[in-house]
Amino acid sequence: MRIDTFKIEEWMNRYCPSAVYDLTTTCIEPFSTRELLSICDTANPFEVLDTKLTYGDIQGSPRLKNAIQSLYTNQEVQNITVTHGAIGANQLVFESLLEKGDDVLSIVPTYQQHYSIPKAIGAQVKLQFLQEENKWLPNLKELESNLTRRTKLICLNNPNNPTGAVIPDEMLERIVEIAKSNNSWILSDEVYRGLNMVGNPYSKSIADMYEKGISVGSMSKTYSLPGLRVGWICAREDLIAEINKHREYNTISVSILDDYFSALALENRQYIQARNFQIMKQGLSILNDWLNEEIYVKANLPSGGTTALIRYKKEFPSKVLCRELQSKTGVALLPGETMEMEGTVRIGFCTNPETLKKGLKEFSKFLRTIE
Repeated sequence: MRIDTFKIEEWMNRYCPSAVYDLTTTCIEPFSTRELLSICDTANPFEVLDTKLTYGDIQGSPRLKNAIQSLYTNQEVQNITVTHGAIGANQLVFESLLEKGDDVLSIVPTYQQHYSIPKAIGAQVKLQFLQEENKWLPNLKELESNLTRRTKLICLNNPNNPTGAVIPDEMLERIVEIAKSNNSWILSDEVYRGLNMVGNPYSKSIADMYEKGISVGSMSKTYSLPGLRVGWICAREDLIAEINKHREYNTISVSILDDYFSALALENRQYIQARNFQIMKQGLSILNDWLNEEIYVKANLPSGGTTALIRYKKEFPSKVLCRELQSKTGVALLPGETMEMEGTVRIGFCTNPETLKKGLKEFSKFLRTIE
């Protein structure tokens, strides 16, 4: 199966390791094992030390699946399967659901999996671009007009990476109505769910709202544990059964230690969320101050997630800009071209505050050197 180059991952693999000020990150400062154990009421270090490093529960331990279930309102453990990160979850959904000739509508910008994997499978993929003037929220009339009778799947990302837009619950309900009228599935990549900065931190999950809703989550973003490489899929039972057939060919089980630490973190998520919201608020304040002062950029302030999409007021290709910026200042940004959004860059604002301040200051100085 031929597949397009994964532009974001290729760029980050090439440039991030050498960055002095890495502003590409999408994760809130990750925990160390010691830090995680110290904030968890249910932690028992000896339980970890005595764990035999065998295969874990094939589809996720009962403890972990119960912890994941607590994130939803209408789901049972049989509606959940544990995966190798959200990246593994998304791929399993596409492989299990799609066939050559299906139509897929992907709302972009988003993670490239959401259109490149369906394309590689042989689906006809249509992209619907979010618009800055609409606060990066989907145009529902456009959504309706983009559907065909063969549109099997609608893909969205909420909260959105890279824009930080959060689809309001009432808009999600309308999207469900549109999908239902066309008998289409919805895949909602919800890896930033729980990081809304306005109203309820948790948006409604598409799996709770719609029989043909598929929700994907992970430990990486909301819970600051990207190194665990644990994600999950929440969907109706018959689809989970089909996904598990495919899963048996590429996963067996996630690491027994990753399973344990993920369950522990979700059981104590109130402590993680309190810590992470402080980091987010501080980073967002720094970003907002910079946006108010910097005349060569503009952006809608994020309402959720950990990233912002910045439009720069220079006629300069984003890849060239980011390469020269890093070469001259050590600041790493993600070029918009890697997300089909030329003329923009993505900034992660949940990194170390001093790194963020210095990186933005260097970016401002650099913008004044280019025509």
